[in-house]
Amino acid sequence: MVTCEICVTDCIKEGNWECISICRDCADICTLCARFDSRGSTYGSGLHALCAEICNACAVECAKHAAHHASCKECAAACKKCAEICGQLA
Repeated sequence: MVTCEICVTDCIKEGNWECISICRDCADICTLCARFDSRGSTYGSGLHALCAEICNACAVECAKHAAHHASCKECAAACKKCAEICGQLA
């Protein structure tokens, strides 16, 4: 979530609207998953499946800009890892 927020902040400066949009969604779903996990919600598995899908999409979008933006590179790596973890929890 934090990495996505940093990426959004940097992408605002560049006007990279596709990256901003998916990173915002990704940050929000990751935060929601953490909240559900912290309270042991029985609905977490469905949420984790959606989180994995959004994190994968975010990783793909950020990877497009990774060569020239450090925050996109870091975000792509973090989202890929998050997608793997959430996929296992789904």
